Amino acid sequence: MNRFLAFLLVFFTVTGALPASGAEEAQVLQAPPSAIADIFDDKALIAGYAAKLVNASKDLLLAMINDEALSAYKKAAAVRVFRDKFALQIVSHERIIVERVLLRQMQRLNSIYQQIEIMHTLVMMDRSRYFDSMAPLLLQKMDHYDVFVNELAFAALEDINAAVAPRTREARIELNTLRKVFFLSRKKLQNADPLEPKLRNKLQVLRWAIKVLGTEELKTLPSEVIALM
Repeated sequence: MNRFLAFLLVFFTVTGALPASGAEEAQVLQAPPSAIADIFDDKALIAGYAAKLVNASKDLLLAMINDEALSAYKKAAAVRVFRDKFALQIVSHERIIVERVLLRQMQRLNSIYQQIEIMHTLVMMDRSRYFDSMAPLLLQKMDHYDVFVNELAFAALEDINAAVAPRTREARIELNTLRKVFFLSRKKLQNADPLEPKLRNKLQVLRWAIKVLGTEELKTLPSEVIALM
């Protein structure tokens, strides 16, 4: 029963509709399982809200991000659109204010999707200040049990790494983080499938770091990882 009530809440939030009759309620009850699954698709919900906010102003997006009553999906979408449209344009005093808003929200949030979107945004706004702390956290999120969390963290790192010319210091941070992860899980890697999504993404980040730092760094990795590469 609780799942059905949650379904109705999300359905009416997404569509903006209210049940006007028993016939409409019956249509909801008769919805195919695939349609219900789509409504509970976190990735689709955030992408859908982001599409609706694509023309939103900077002030509106910041107000949404700072709204404690706003749903996690809408807030994650607002952060994403803000990053894509305005993050690189903000400078000086305004950037300090925005960073404080984002940091405060990240500390208060229970939604890992919002946290990743905020970490991604902070690095894009000020790499020198936030890369060292946020990049390792994003790499850790790539081990999360939720497939969408893995994808989101990986996409964030890919975007961050591609945003500027490769930097050896940043590649070193990512390599050191991955090295620790791989050494801790080396026994599991003996029979691992390099095409498994989580491992595939980590190997792709690793290849980027090795390309920046040089193949000599391969010697510092577990033999199980080299075999997978």
